[in-house]
Amino acid sequence: MPSFKVAAGTILLLSASLSQAQNYHVADRWRVGGQGGWDYLLSDDAAHRLYVTHNARVEVLDTATGKLIGAISGLKSTHGVALNPDGKTGYASDGAGNAIVVFDRSTLAVKQIVGAGTNPDGITFEPVTHTVWAFNGRSHDVTVMDAANNTIVATISLPGKPEFPQVDGHGSVFVNIEDMNAIVKLDAQSRKALSVWPLQGCDSPSGMALDHAKHRLFSVCDGGKMAVVSYDSGKLLGLATIGDSPDAAGFDPKTGLAFSSNGDGTLTVIDANKQGFPRLQSVPTARGARTMALDTSTGKIYLSTAKFGPAPAPTAAVPHPRPSVLPDSFEILVVTR
Repeated sequence: MPSFKVAAGTILLLSASLSQAQNYHVADRWRVGGQGGWDYLLSDDAAHRLYVTHNARVEVLDTATGKLIGAISGLKSTHGVALNPDGKTGYASDGAGNAIVVFDRSTLAVKQIVGAGTNPDGITFEPVTHTVWAFNGRSHDVTVMDAANNTIVATISLPGKPEFPQVDGHGSVFVNIEDMNAIVKLDAQSRKALSVWPLQGCDSPSGMALDHAKHRLFSVCDGGKMAVVSYDSGKLLGLATIGDSPDAAGFDPKTGLAFSSNGDGTLTVIDANKQGFPRLQSVPTARGARTMALDTSTGKIYLSTAKFGPAPAPTAAVPHPRPSVLPDSFEILVVTR
């Protein structure tokens, strides 16, 4: 019967699509070594480079080979990296140094250190105004730097502790506010905060990804949830189920899949094409692999982690200390399908 043939073909197509989505796996491990903690990664897809913030350095790896190209060093505590579309200049947030570090992408030499707020964390480049935005975790504000001359042009107060930012490419900047369970929308031209959007059901939002085509934000939260929000209206479109202790998100425009890297040792794959945003796969990764970068040219996902020793004894100041990182165990996991 014709109706049966169409339905069967549709079922086979959906089954093939689901099977393809569910075979993400750790395909490689790149040993980096060194000591100390880490934070965000950034993939420069066109240049086949991966920028990895690691303690007081930003290590740069060749994504074709996994080999170390070099490092931006001499910093205090790196958190994030942003790239200028000129292909020549990059920027790193130095949290303990309270600074934006301007570097040469060819030589990886530091060109200038520009003072920011207290503990800059997430950082992004805004292409309409050609400005760099460094979000300061402790002073609860954002430092805006003119990329033409590396001068600070604004400091914008925020209602709470900022986490990861995203830009839409049309003059809007978005950032998660961790201690308010909210997203703030800012205007790059006026350098003002325009809206605060509450995230119902989302605790401590951290990492954020952006879908340009459908104008959506994906914010990963504690409690095993990813909030999906319209960045036109601020409306919460849904809550997807993810792993525990996430810190980064990704979105692949080629597949329509969203990702959450989780400290519990999983990478969650979400089908953002479907209503309800179902979870397609929970990929085993490694404990502590909670920051990630997506290479949209290859579909590969990179995660940072290391091996851990025992946690130090709790104190009044630090009642829940993190476990120690074993020296020379730092590595990058490469997830593909």
